[in-house]
Amino acid sequence: MQKIIRGFYNLPSSTNEPLAGCVATIGNFDGVHLGHQAVLNQLAMKGSALGLPVVVITFEPQPNEFFSAEHAPARLSRFREKIEALRCYAIQKVCVLRFNHKVAQMTAHDFIQQLLITGLNVRYLVVGDDFKFGENRQGDFALLQQVGKEQGFQVVNMHTFAIDNKRVSSTRIRLALKAGDLVQAEKLLGRPYRMSGRVAHGDKRGRTMGFPTANIHLHRRKVPLSGVYAVQLFGIEGEPIKGVANVGIRPTVGGGRALLEVHLFDFNRDIYGEHVQVHFLQKIRDEQKFESLNLLMAQIDLDCQQAKRYFAERSVV
Repeated sequence: MQKIIRGFYNLPSSTNEPLAGCVATIGNFDGVHLGHQAVLNQLAMKGSALGLPVVVITFEPQPNEFFSAEHAPARLSRFREKIEALRCYAIQKVCVLRFNHKVAQMTAHDFIQQLLITGLNVRYLVVGDDFKFGENRQGDFALLQQVGKEQGFQVVNMHTFAIDNKRVSSTRIRLALKAGDLVQAEKLLGRPYRMSGRVAHGDKRGRTMGFPTANIHLHRRKVPLSGVYAVQLFGIEGEPIKGVANVGIRPTVGGGRALLEVHLFDFNRDIYGEHVQVHFLQKIRDEQKFESLNLLMAQIDLDCQQAKRYFAERSVV
């Protein structure tokens, strides 16, 4: 079971649980894709060899969201989704630092001293060779290596993890999702792209139209994909449940905030309040505005037929 350390004031040096040492990495880990997984596996092996716990250091909000929320890219995973994904790996602690003005204005040397040396007693650190930190991004990989030699901890760069001769990255996955290429996104993630959330009460309009939906609020500034998809839903008895989902603002009925709506096939159970995961398998079409509810209903019926054909042709369980 992972322990989550929240904030500098909860670092082991500030509690009665000081670390004898650890191996660590720093990053956003947005999506926890195959490149991230390679780093986590590398760390796990090193931690096992040294007999030290593995610590992942990340920030909330992400630094680019703090400096320019409007221009920051859509997240692949919310914080909870990221933590759920990290639980699949041999990580003992996740250190979550609130990125605020105080952290943004820390000097690079203070960041190293307070976090890596005093706070976590890092003995082995893996970061990207383009990693920048500290006030005005003055800290870099070379500084970390220099201080590491002086203080007795090793700093190594993340090995590039490539597929089709291109580096696996969160940006590359966002581009695949935007293009509706879920096969490519799955190839880079090592699993289908998914979103999770709690099933909430909606306006019940889908039920009156003959297509009841499980409504999931996305709690995101931006969403990395939109449109209609063939999906599977996990997190409830009988999983996976096949269905069709719409991600978007529902322009035909005057929606505003982005919502995930999932219509499940041959399903009539009450799942309000359940925390579920939705796996996106194939894009059916873009979201669009219809001139009437009747036209919308006819299109939803076609969407369901296409999704069912997808599952039948691929023998998806």
